[in-house]
Order: sequence, then C-alpha cells, then structure tokens
Amino acid sequence: MTGLLEKIFIKDKNDRASYGVLAGIVGIICNVLLFTGKLIIGLFTNSSAVITDSFNNLSDAASSIISLVGAKLAAKPADKEHPFGHGRYEYIVALVVSFLILEVAFSCFKSSIEKIANPEPLNITLVSLIILIVSVLVKVWLSLFNHRLGKKINSKVLLATAKDALGDVFVTSATIISLLIFRFLDVNIDGYMGCIVAAMVFIAGISIAKDTVEPLLGEAVPEELYKEICDKVCSYPDVEGTHDLIVHSYGPTRRMASIHLEVKNTLSLEDAHEIADKIEQDVLKELNIFLVIHLDPIDTDDETVRNFKNLVCSMVSEMDEGASIHDFRMVNGTDQINLVFDLVLPYSYKKEECRKFTDSLKANLSSKDPRLNCVITVEHSYVN
Repeated sequence: MTGLLEKIFIKDKNDRASYGVLAGIVGIICNVLLFTGKLIIGLFTNSSAVITDSFNNLSDAASSIISLVGAKLAAKPADKEHPFGHGRYEYIVALVVSFLILEVAFSCFKSSIEKIANPEPLNITLVSLIILIVSVLVKVWLSLFNHRLGKKINSKVLLATAKDALGDVFVTSATIISLLIFRFLDVNIDGYMGCIVAAMVFIAGISIAKDTVEPLLGEAVPEELYKEICDKVCSYPDVEGTHDLIVHSYGPTRRMASIHLEVKNTLSLEDAHEIADKIEQDVLKELNIFLVIHLDPIDTDDETVRNFKNLVCSMVSEMDEGASIHDFRMVNGTDQINLVFDLVLPYSYKKEECRKFTDSLKANLSSKDPRLNCVITVEHSYVN
C-alpha cells in the first residue's frame, strides 16, 4: 500500500515536501475516521479509556495537519533573512506535535481518575470490539507508513508521527483488554487502564520532545557522520590528519561544518589552500555538507618533534584512554623546550579535574626532561 501511494502521489523523489504532504493527508483521513468510530463506541460502551483514545486520534489528526503545514514551511527556499533555508521548521513542528500528545495524556489521566473514583458499568458489543481491533491494525500500518517515509527523507516529524502511532497501538490494545476483562470477569478496570494509557501517551510525548529538542539545541557530531567526513578529508594527498570537526544542522538536508586540517609545514600557502578548496568542493558535492577548513601546519620531518609528540601522546593515553592531543608544536631552546598543544578531555571532567590532569601531565613530562615546559589548551570533543 505504501509503495502504491508513493507511486501515485510522489512525482519527484527528491521533493521532501511531497512526502510530508502525503503523510499528512493520509494521517488526517485515517485519524478522523478512527476518532469518529471510537467516539461512537466510547459513548455507547460508557468507556473512559475508549473515549480518551478517540480524542487521542483527534489530536493525531491535528498533528497531521500541523505536519502537513510544517512540510510546506520547511520546503521554503533560502532567503535574505534565512540564508540556510527553513529546514528547522521540521524540528519545531515535531515539538508542537509532542506538546499535543502530552496534552492528551494529561486529559486522559484526569478523566481516568474520575472513573476510578466513580466507576460506571460498561456496555460491550462484538461490533465495538471489531472496530477497536481494526483501529489497532490501521495504527500499525500508519506507524510503518510514516516510519518508511521518515527514514527515506530523514524527517524528524514523520519519525515522531510513526512513534506516536505505535504508541496508539498499545493504547488501544490496553483499552480492548479492559473491555474483555469486564465482559468475562465482571471487573471494571477501565479507569486504571485509562491511567496506564495516559502514562504510555505521556512517555511517547516526552520521547518525541527529547528527539526534536536536541537538534534545536545543537547535537554532538554522530560517530557515523564524523567517520564519513574524516575518512573523506583524510583521503587526499598531503593531509596528515584532522581534528575539531563541528557540524551545525539547519534541517535534515542542510548542514554546515568546520574542521581543522593538518598539513605539512613545508607546503606553500598556495598549495595548502588549493587542497582545502578541493576538499570543500568535493564534500559539498558528495556529502551535501558546506565545509569550512582551517589549516594547521605541522612538522612531520623533524625526528625530535616526532619523539616528543609520541612521548606526550603515550603519557596522555596512559592517564586516560579517552583523552587525546592535537596541534602539537615545539619551540626548542637551550635551557627550555616549549611543548605547545591542545588537550582534549572527556566532558565528564570538571574544571578542577582538568587542572589536576594538566598538572600531573606537566609533572610527568618534567620528570623525563626538566627543560620541558608545556603550554596546554584544554578543550572537549564535539563528537558523540
């Protein structure tokens, strides 16, 4: 079914907005039908869980409308005020969806508490059970449908909608269980089941909010993307290494990054600049990432420099395997040798712990050679 809908409605496979519009329209139609059917059943059976579940579907329909509008807004091209485009609208829309889900959870919990305090008998028919089972099957399909489209275009909104639909599967299943227990055991757990439903909806809303807030706040570089960019950059001749990769996301399809490129200090400025230009152009073309390169000249021919660098790397690794150094330089003198480098420590290190680490490192190096003086800049990694 998903493939057929794509074939009919998606004319351009590269048009993200068309996927969002398709998902929105399908979501609106399915959820309005489910809301209508469940509301009728809920009123007839006098079930708080079913009525709450029906309004959950109504909120899902509203979420689909918001997602549809969000897809259109996110597809707007870059302009003077927003040179990196409008892709972050997707994150904002997903956040709004999460708030709607949380509102439903609170309403569900309130009505369920009232049902526990004042339980009422339930009216159950075979038709109502069949409609609820069909609802579960529809939500399973909706979850798979949105997940497939979301993965295809890397959409936070569609993936959030898929997760919400999967949560609805458990919600409606819990409702069916409460009706069956009342039918066969004559035990009314409708209010208690409603509380469980509210908790599940609340957890889904928090999870979606967390997933959408993180890219808005600024995430660490994912390990897979870090490896992809670094492997690409390091594949060019005369590139000795990289560090300080930072990636900024302006939506799922627009990213800007900066990286420090280590090159031999014997290269001319023109040659080094040519290498940087070539890498920036290729990364934009192949990875669709706007890359800005900072050049760091390093000495790879001086054996004394290499030996001291290896000594520092070895000591740092022994002190903490999660620590590393880069931008190593040496200023050699008769009475003093300055070792200048950046020290990367894990985020778990507090300010005082960083100071103790650097003091210990300086002391260990000084014990090897009293002439050694370290000029250390402490920083943290941008990689997750």
